[in-house]
Amino acid sequence: MTIDIPEQSLVLLIGATSSGKSTFARQHFRATEIISSDQCRAYVADDENDQSVTSDAFDLLHYWTALRLKRGKLTVIDATNVQHFARKSLLQLAREHHMNAVAIVFDLPDRLLIDRHHARPDRHFADQVISHQQRDLHKSLNGLHKEGFGHVFRLESAAAIAAVTVRRTKSVPMSSPENGPFDIIGDVHGCLTELRELLVKLGYFISKDPDGTERVAHPAGRNAFFVGDLVDRGPDSVGVLRLVMQMVTDNTALCVLGNHDDKLGRYLSGRKVTLSHGLSETVAQLNREPAEFQQQVKAFITSLVVYYIVDKGRLLVAHAGLKESLQGRNDGAVRAFCLYGDTNGQTDELGLPVRLNWAADYKGKATVVYGHTPVAEAQWVNNTIDIDTGCVFGGRLTALRYPERELVSVPARDLYAQPKRPFLDRHTA
Repeated sequence: MTIDIPEQSLVLLIGATSSGKSTFARQHFRATEIISSDQCRAYVADDENDQSVTSDAFDLLHYWTALRLKRGKLTVIDATNVQHFARKSLLQLAREHHMNAVAIVFDLPDRLLIDRHHARPDRHFADQVISHQQRDLHKSLNGLHKEGFGHVFRLESAAAIAAVTVRRTKSVPMSSPENGPFDIIGDVHGCLTELRELLVKLGYFISKDPDGTERVAHPAGRNAFFVGDLVDRGPDSVGVLRLVMQMVTDNTALCVLGNHDDKLGRYLSGRKVTLSHGLSETVAQLNREPAEFQQQVKAFITSLVVYYIVDKGRLLVAHAGLKESLQGRNDGAVRAFCLYGDTNGQTDELGLPVRLNWAADYKGKATVVYGHTPVAEAQWVNNTIDIDTGCVFGGRLTALRYPERELVSVPARDLYAQPKRPFLDRHTA
């Protein structure tokens, strides 16, 4: 069995004593990544078998674990972990630090565990202890996903354990080409005409195959980079999807997921969503297309990540941005921030979410480029920039050349939708 573990994970080894957890940990993880309950007892009382210091030992284990998770370090907990309450506090730490939770379960036969126990001169407790641990393990074995483990791997024999290969996977979306140069394009929202004009202004050539397929490429090898919200409110969401999907297929563009794209994806997957904020128009446009194209759109949206880190960590692109403490992480809270920004769950007098100004306190090393909230002018704030200049609302479609940090834009051809919250001075727009 190959066990894929995201590199930013809290890994719990779950199994009764003598199931081989410590041996497994030493074989597959670095010594610095392993936190053992026996080790913590030894640090507290100079004796890893001193059960009287278990409470203090687990206080140390939790403190040590929290420090590693704070820094995004893969951490392996070598303890029995067979009881729900023991796992609960560790899972809470994983949630607090936006780390993946992985369970590797050692579900071996009782007889094998007892025979191993008798062969260990350092363990002096009765066989019933193992039986109780096995009972606790099996009581909650089928509920590990519900507890909060995103990945559960079950090993049911010594041979299965010996055959395991542990493979680390990237938690953070990277891209290829990773270093650019890029032309990062703000929220398009179905404004196909303006998108074509902006691409041409940026130096891209747009050509057509004999079958009518549009191809976009830059003579200097630059790549477009879309911040999401390709659809809704504008006149031709289908045309924008068709063009951007082809660019991504041709490796001339990257794209992250926007909240409007996500909602369309949920609709196409049969989820119940409200057809509001321009989605009804997008759906109507898609319904005029072949079913094959609709499936292609669904697959494309499903494939999109919520953020990329590129150029050796110097550039981060997300639809609504990402504050420093969440960078490099990948969980539900990170996804929500990337799609909707920093919100407090309240709405303002217009019924819109109250957004917190995370950029005002940003001190991260990565340049963060994002959109989502329309602004009259794209301006730098603490190494972050919002490039959604509200094309669909009669503003402009804006791109940021990276690494040059040059802004390029084209004006909207029309006022396609009325914003709830005005952001343009109509005398200067």
